[in-house]
Amino acid sequence: MPTREDAASLSAMLSLLADGTRARVLYALDVVDELCVGDLAVALEATEDAVGYALRLLRTAGFVTSRKDGRVVYYRLAEGFPQPLREDCLRGLVALSRRPGQADG
Repeated sequence: MPTREDAASLSAMLSLLADGTRARVLYALDVVDELCVGDLAVALEATEDAVGYALRLLRTAGFVTSRKDGRVVYYRLAEGFPQPLREDCLRGLVALSRRPGQADG
């Protein structure tokens, strides 16, 4: 049985992943090593504000890091981002969430 602290940590992590924009940002950064807010917004068909907010929360949680090149900030998955989280949550749960017969896309 997990401790209360473990359960709270798990709940916080899952709530971060439960948001569609944040989940898609993590997925995009898993596929492409590094992207800026504008490129993520175009790829996700989202506003830069929505992507920026998602990145701020993910960075605070330690899931992504950033580097600045001139005026552009690039984001990537944090070093040590858990491989099981990549495989099971970013890829596996997307596949499980699809209805039978629904195409990849």
